[in-house]
Amino acid sequence: MKTRILTAALAMFTVVAFGQKKEIRRAGKAVEKGEYKEAKNYLQQAEAQLANADEDEKADFYLYKGYALIGTGENVPTADLMAAADAFQKAAELGHDDAQQGMMAASNALVNGAIADQNAQKFSEAADKLFTGYQLNKQDTVYLYYAASNAVNAKDYGKALEYYEELRDLGFTGEETVYTAVNKETGEVERMANKEQRDLFVKSGNYTNPKDEVSESKKGEIAKNIALIYIEKGEDEKAIAAIENAKEENPGDVSLMQAEADMYYRMDNMAKYREIMEKIVEQNPDDAVLYYNLGVSAAQMGENDRAMDYYKRAIELDPSMHNARINLAYVILAKERPIVDEMNSLGMSKADQKKYDQLAEQRNQLYRDALPHLEKVLEKDPNNVEAARTMMNMYYQLNETAKAEEMKQKVAEIEAQQ
Repeated sequence: MKTRILTAALAMFTVVAFGQKKEIRRAGKAVEKGEYKEAKNYLQQAEAQLANADEDEKADFYLYKGYALIGTGENVPTADLMAAADAFQKAAELGHDDAQQGMMAASNALVNGAIADQNAQKFSEAADKLFTGYQLNKQDTVYLYYAASNAVNAKDYGKALEYYEELRDLGFTGEETVYTAVNKETGEVERMANKEQRDLFVKSGNYTNPKDEVSESKKGEIAKNIALIYIEKGEDEKAIAAIENAKEENPGDVSLMQAEADMYYRMDNMAKYREIMEKIVEQNPDDAVLYYNLGVSAAQMGENDRAMDYYKRAIELDPSMHNARINLAYVILAKERPIVDEMNSLGMSKADQKKYDQLAEQRNQLYRDALPHLEKVLEKDPNNVEAARTMMNMYYQLNETAKAEEMKQKVAEIEAQQ
């Protein structure tokens, strides 16, 4: 009796195994034909008895599952992309020769899906897809970098911190050589896929001026983001330690110095911010943006004269910097408040009236000093309503009614366009 039962059990196993092999083979053929829904049905039937399959059959199963889930690669749900990546990884672990190609297909689908998510501002989904793409091939560290950026945009600071710290530990710099040449027909600089392609295009005579440019290191940015996330989490000491550790590895790195300055700015430590920024300016004396930022910090610290000097230097270096001109005008006008307060405190005596007139002239002079900067802004940016409105108010105070009415009309026109 025992022998009969054993024989029956063996017979059942053989039938199940045969059916399972058949369903897996059918799934493979369906995948080859692009019949992905059919393939999924066959795989679902085979999955119930997958534990009884040998390793080769399991490897086939997972490979076909990956391709069935990806399908054409367009508009694939996030869950399916993740499951496909997992299936290809299992096929690779089981030694399938074609698993690597499947993993590349999954990686491409994940990246394309992440780009679509970014454009739709679905940053959390984009981060997950890019991180999975990185896990498929740990050489693709740039995917981890962009996963971290998307996690920040999604305000998932815990995940972003995890990714950035892994990048830091990997020594990721993001540096790459960019190969460019000028298209003779358009006159535009074009980026090439690689050096060989660029050299071939130049040799054809259609491109000139080949250049090899190394992109800027992202180490400073990564260190800064780690620090800023710690600040966001209220862990200032860890933020400072993160920057200090990065500086030890890269002493004199301007991007790290800027990151440190940004960190202290976020901590509202303006004195430390300015100290670091001035060191950066020493290394980059012709950078208008640095002087502009120093002007902002000086103004916030109430050091208006110093702020004016910084803004003026920024404008000298970059006359098109409208923000510096606007801020310079406002720093000048910031001196108006104590004058007005004193004017309001005066009485009706002759001495007070004389003092009032003197103060009124001081205030008017501030307006005259500020107006040229705002006029320059409007010359280059005629729709700057902030500058136009401020000028209108100052012209009224200066009793220049015609100019004030002109600015009033301009303000109305700008607002009507917005």
